[in-house]
Amino acid sequence: MEKLNKVAKITLIFWLMKIVATTLGETLGDYLSMTLDLGYLTGIIITLIFFLVVLSIQLTAKRYIPVFYWLVIIATTTLGTEISDFLDRSLHLGYTLGSLVLFSGLILSLVLWKKRFGSLSVYPIFERDKEIYYWIAILFSNSLGTAFGDYLSDVVGLSYIYGAMVTAGIILIVVLLHYFTKINEVILFWIAFIFTRPFGATFGDFLTKPVAKGGLDLGTLNSSIVSVIVISILIIISHRNLKRKPVE
Repeated sequence: MEKLNKVAKITLIFWLMKIVATTLGETLGDYLSMTLDLGYLTGIIITLIFFLVVLSIQLTAKRYIPVFYWLVIIATTTLGTEISDFLDRSLHLGYTLGSLVLFSGLILSLVLWKKRFGSLSVYPIFERDKEIYYWIAILFSNSLGTAFGDYLSDVVGLSYIYGAMVTAGIILIVVLLHYFTKINEVILFWIAFIFTRPFGATFGDFLTKPVAKGGLDLGTLNSSIVSVIVISILIIISHRNLKRKPVE
């Protein structure tokens, strides 16, 4: 039986959905741990259960199905928010050390992936073992992105808008490098993937934080609802686009 691709193709809509998913992960994670006052450890437990459930569905699927795939992405961004905040605040590692810990985890997962399969290509992916490495790396990258976004705002002292502008600038540089240089596309992908997380996270903070702190004070729940609506529309578009193309 022919194996079919299991993951999303890297296109413009992929990056747009990634940014919306990371914004949702930030606001939803903060809603659980801060607005509901459940704490970071309880938030990790809740989001870990959600992550494992949707990951199991994704792994058992025979081919790429947008709603399953993007539910896992949302789960990694939400769990990543809780992991980052737990390391930085509950364990008191601070944003710098917390970022280094998560960066080390990401590098280790990529090294093991490269050693096992010979390349870090993220599309297409057919084998379940490779897909597991893929999701582990994504979880670390989203956790790292959260920590780096907090580092920009709390350590460097940038406002949420300036933090988003910095990360957007890095993403733009990566795009230019992709089109005008011969730098390895896999390396550029992971750099962009990491930095879309703090971009979404800082934008999420901008939506939720008080006006006095440079935010719009929409609250974590309202911001999460808006993000859910937007990502749902994009998932519907992805399903329609997929139906117009032959199965990969």
